[in-house]
Amino acid sequence: MEITVMKNIFGANAEKADELRDILKEKKVLMVNVIGSPGAGKTTILEKTIESLQKKGFNVAVIEGDVATDRDAVRLQKYEIPITLINTDGACHLEALSIEQSLKGFDLEKLDFIFIENVGNLVCPAEFDIGEQHKVAVISVTEGDDKPAKYPLLIHEASVMLVNKVDLMPYTNFNRDSFMKDVTQLNGTMDIYEMAATSDPEMTDWIGWLESKLKSL
Repeated sequence: MEITVMKNIFGANAEKADELRDILKEKKVLMVNVIGSPGAGKTTILEKTIESLQKKGFNVAVIEGDVATDRDAVRLQKYEIPITLINTDGACHLEALSIEQSLKGFDLEKLDFIFIENVGNLVCPAEFDIGEQHKVAVISVTEGDDKPAKYPLLIHEASVMLVNKVDLMPYTNFNRDSFMKDVTQLNGTMDIYEMAATSDPEMTDWIGWLESKLKSL
């Protein structure tokens, strides 16, 4: 009788993720995995980030993950950068194998940064290592101050948090002190940057963080 051995999906994914990380380290390319809810401002942050990095002479590529449509990818075409779109057809996260296929379409020798915009979700994307050096948590003040406590895995796994739409804070019931307390209790080493991506084109602290991580590769 033939016996089929099935490998655990998380184990196989982790192995592939480690392979990708080794390749990126060798090529001195920083790849970050941007995770946040729909409407948190991930694509707008990417737009402003790409603009700032291009002004500094860096070369950028993007992997866009979406359940359906190519709308976010189309938004980024104006920057004339390499873009790969992954439609998950309903899946709530990206996996390392799909990232590997995307990287094959990039010339890593000519890149400094790769940004992965993961599927809009605070749960599933946090569970999967897809070869990135850092996870980036994006949470907007319009989502409420309870998100870190309700979705702790992302806070545990992320290296940095971007708190977006702070210009709208006066018009919400967002409790900044409660939010920061929850984040600190869950991950005391996380870097946190507050921003209003639509009105702050430079995002100096965030760009500085990216440059420092690139230099440390």
